[in-house]
Amino acid sequence: MHVPDDNARKVSSDGYTPPGYGPNYKWLVVAMLWFITFFNYADRMALSANLKLIKELFSLDDTWAGMLSSAFGYSYGMAAIFAGYIVDRVKRKNAVLFGLSIWSLICMLIASSQGFWMLFLFLALEGLGEAFYFPAAMSMVSDYHGKSTRSRAMGINQTGVYIGTIGGTCIAGLIGQSMGWRIPFVLFGSLGILLALILWRFLIEPDRGAADLIESGKKSDSSRRKIGWGEFFRLFFGTPTAVLLLMAFFFANCVAAVTLSWMPTFILETFYGNETKGLFIAGLVATLPLQLASMIAAPTAGLCADRARGKTLRARPLVQLIGLTCAIPFVILCGQAPTATVAFLALAGWGVCKGIYDSNIFASVYDVIRPEARGMAAGIMNLFAWAAAGVLAPPAFGAISKHLGKPMTISCSAILYVAAALLLFVAVTRFAPRDVERMQAQLRAEAGE
Repeated sequence: MHVPDDNARKVSSDGYTPPGYGPNYKWLVVAMLWFITFFNYADRMALSANLKLIKELFSLDDTWAGMLSSAFGYSYGMAAIFAGYIVDRVKRKNAVLFGLSIWSLICMLIASSQGFWMLFLFLALEGLGEAFYFPAAMSMVSDYHGKSTRSRAMGINQTGVYIGTIGGTCIAGLIGQSMGWRIPFVLFGSLGILLALILWRFLIEPDRGAADLIESGKKSDSSRRKIGWGEFFRLFFGTPTAVLLLMAFFFANCVAAVTLSWMPTFILETFYGNETKGLFIAGLVATLPLQLASMIAAPTAGLCADRARGKTLRARPLVQLIGLTCAIPFVILCGQAPTATVAFLALAGWGVCKGIYDSNIFASVYDVIRPEARGMAAGIMNLFAWAAAGVLAPPAFGAISKHLGKPMTISCSAILYVAAALLLFVAVTRFAPRDVERMQAQLRAEAGE
């Protein structure tokens, strides 16, 4: 099969269409990135699925186990902004596939861990490799997809997060209870390296800002200038909508971090007698309803946001606001569920609402941030979401649950969703239309030069 050179491209009406592929190539890009997203999450969920076994092996209490769950978040979050800076300066295809290769190799090395700190170090290094993926991938998607399909494309890519979470938890739990906790890391790591080798041939780099430049009436320009740290921070923190979206993402991701890290253990202890033989079913109950419901809701909400975006500039953060507001009662119910069936249904309801919010995490930010700063924008979003939320939430949950118990601590995490919803409400009602129009006006002015 002939694959065109990365420099041979042509512009379609809404992004890039490489010669020889046709206008549907932009959806093939989404499909290729989807598989990488799957392993991005499956790798990290192998720890949560087997946390009970690792706790017993290394004699950890809940607080130290929470610290172990946060190892990934330390490096992932702290490296995110630097990864975004690099992504805005190199071929994003290289960042995506080199990152996949590196974190997959480290995932395999995790299986060799002989103590807590060795395991902690490998998990942290894995996060360092994964930090490059989302800034690069979302920037690429934003160039292949304009305002009429961007939320939908990102929503579809987001389903890889949910399937990866389900697959990683269930497969790792099933293998872990029969073959030990180390084998899942070897399996996921080796498959990730194989995927990187396959996709190296077919993933094509687009010019930065292609879709936005087309909409503003200017052809793509591969020589767009690079911005430095000072200019980026002035741009990002001088855009109120971006700041509010960032703060809302922090609070929302605190809840998500607790879910990913502790829900399998909570289900196991509450409904399955804390027995090792229940690892698989507990992982299934903890992840399947939440992630499967999110998988259905995210692309649907993305489609709705794309259609509404043609009518109102506040459409994407408004969709996020609806999702978080509706999620609050389901989070409360999850912690207070009297049976596994009720917990399953509450998690499914939560999943629908979470998918609605997740579908526009990056699309909302990209509506107000210029193309050449989008890698750094995704990086700073992940910095706050993981270096702060991903690091603080799991050990904080472990410590607080010693006093309140896991059920009440999970329910109380709904307060964080309330805070996030209030921030989105301010963004939607006061700042979003102005900030979107300002960015579009800048691009239109440049197109006229």
